[in-house]
Amino acid sequence: MHRVILRNHSLAFGAALWLPVLQALFVVHPSAGQQPAPPSRVLGTIQSVKDKTLTVLSDSGTASTVSIEDATKLLQIAPGKTDLKEAAPLALADLEPGDRVLVRGALSEDGKTLRASSLVAMKKAAISEKQNKERAEWQRGVGGLVKSIDPAAQTVVLTTNGFSSNKEVVLHLGKDAVLRRYAPDSTRFDAATLAPLSALQVGDQLRARGSRGPDGASFEAVEVVSGTFRSVAGTVTSIDASGHTVVIHDLASKSDVTLRVSGESQMRRLPGPFAERLAARLKGQPGEAPAQPASAQPNGIAAAPPHQVSQQADQSGGPTGANRGGGDFQQMLARMPAAGLADLQKGDAVMVVTTQGSEKESATVITLLAGVEPILRASPKGAQDMILSPWTLGGGEPSAN
Repeated sequence: MHRVILRNHSLAFGAALWLPVLQALFVVHPSAGQQPAPPSRVLGTIQSVKDKTLTVLSDSGTASTVSIEDATKLLQIAPGKTDLKEAAPLALADLEPGDRVLVRGALSEDGKTLRASSLVAMKKAAISEKQNKERAEWQRGVGGLVKSIDPAAQTVVLTTNGFSSNKEVVLHLGKDAVLRRYAPDSTRFDAATLAPLSALQVGDQLRARGSRGPDGASFEAVEVVSGTFRSVAGTVTSIDASGHTVVIHDLASKSDVTLRVSGESQMRRLPGPFAERLAARLKGQPGEAPAQPASAQPNGIAAAPPHQVSQQADQSGGPTGANRGGGDFQQMLARMPAAGLADLQKGDAVMVVTTQGSEKESATVITLLAGVEPILRASPKGAQDMILSPWTLGGGEPSAN
């Protein structure tokens, strides 16, 4: 099994959106034979404003002191815009904590303060509005496993999952479609980088936002995010709470796998009766879809970024599919009480989606679902591919932190 998907992830609003702005700000014209050093700059979020001094927290977690000078050029640009010609003048009094800023300037003599020559801001309220809009678009989007890729036609065939059957959706990529890809060791949408269609692989997990065709079998994508992930189904062999790891005996490979649990790992446990009813559905037995546990019942379906959106639109070809084909199952999972390593016991059956890992680093748990013994008995080889995805249980983001 294979993310799409940002932990407080609001929408795709990372440094990538700033690239054209950076290029516009820092274009230089060196003299022959000279290559001047680039000016100092800070890209991050305003933490505090006091008089003419800002504290800006960079995306890497470094706090910088920025001094606004009388000659500092202050501009405001809308989220998603990248041409400074579209920027508008901004007053210092309008800057506030939470605003995203790109500051250019020179360090003071003591090297502790960045004296700003220019500052470009994206306002917190505008960012939030754009994030909410795009988050809703991701939720109405489509996601699944990549079955085939046609570079010439710029199409991708996805297999989406449901309770009792899978269906295919043909994804059409327009000439302006944005393709992003997760790093092998990351599940953060804001760390996903632009990638060509050639980077996509059969079996990858993919999610797209855009518009669905009237027949439900096609989808016009404006933005796509994909990644390669592992799925593991098996039993817990040991737990190291202090080391934040769990060892699982993989039923497919018949070997033990050590997985790291991070602060962003999402873990849930299915109630027994719920798991039994789901197992019956997976075996094709008649009956209603599993009743939603009281703890998982929402007052409404909240919008979510790619890795945490439900697949309610995927299973029946329309945005109301949750009422007709099992899309509500993903919503149920996302709203079940969180679990932790302390809630796991040796011998527990689990289904897990992880990063790829490497020879030096253990794979990291993205989502882990415990209490799945009935499900694995019903479909030991394919259950996790049918119902679990990296964004099923996510609490992360696409966004700028």
